[in-house]
Amino acid sequence: MPVVRQCRLLELSRSTFYYQPVGENAYNLALMRLIDEQFTKRPFYGVPRMTESLRRMGYGVNPKRVRRLMRLMGLEAIYPKPRLSANGPDHKVYPYLLKDVTVDRPDQVWAADITYVRLTHGFVYLLAILDWYSRYVIAWELSTTLDAGFCLEALRRALRRSKPEIFNTDQGPQFTSVDFTRCLLDEGIQVSMDGRGRVYDNIFVERLWRSVKYEEVYLHDYQTVPAARAQLSDYFEFYNTDRPHEGLGYKTPHEVYFGTQAALAPAPEAMFDMDRIDIVVPRANGEADFPVFKIKMASEP
Repeated sequence: MPVVRQCRLLELSRSTFYYQPVGENAYNLALMRLIDEQFTKRPFYGVPRMTESLRRMGYGVNPKRVRRLMRLMGLEAIYPKPRLSANGPDHKVYPYLLKDVTVDRPDQVWAADITYVRLTHGFVYLLAILDWYSRYVIAWELSTTLDAGFCLEALRRALRRSKPEIFNTDQGPQFTSVDFTRCLLDEGIQVSMDGRGRVYDNIFVERLWRSVKYEEVYLHDYQTVPAARAQLSDYFEFYNTDRPHEGLGYKTPHEVYFGTQAALAPAPEAMFDMDRIDIVVPRANGEADFPVFKIKMASEP
């Protein structure tokens, strides 16, 4: 079938059919890096302040360009405003359920959010699902687009591990989509969304983004999406299991989420089994060495 007829049947203009998307140029990518760094430090900067900040750095930008790039990056200044988002008619917004709620156990409340992650020549979006009580990252995912698919994939992976009583997000279209909310409701999970004027409801995930960017993203130049995925996988493993969290009394999220605590000085019987490796010590008089005892490392300290 000719392209003309295909477009006519689909009511699609031929210019749209032939259009090839063009990525951002090097200048805009450089601006996006600076915007991301400034926004991480000053999340209350909107378009006017961000524009002025870039101008002070010597970049001749106007508010229109800064606004477009911030929208592309999914960034919005944190401050009370009359409307958080404009969703489609089929995207239901759920009430905020965490007012005056004391979060005192794992899997009581989970939260999710999306942030921008730069590459050397481009960018990706990072989603994380976090347990509020322990700060444990249940699941995360990368995507080159802001569709709901990668959010749903991470959610399904998280629910295979456990499930919360309440799941809290902002009112972004990824989280208000029918598929995303149905996945939660089918599991009997209450859906909570940040209300108007409640600008710090997802503060724990915002704090996670600050740690991810300063401790990982800004220290590396990811050449490709697979490279970013590999590096972030290592970081989240470190964040969950090895990084002491000040807000948790210097325990790790893993210790708090699973109710365990790594022993700082394990007992000898937990570390060794007396039947494998010869440990030899020289005699004081310089004679031949002799075995003192035999040990092996236990598989689980």
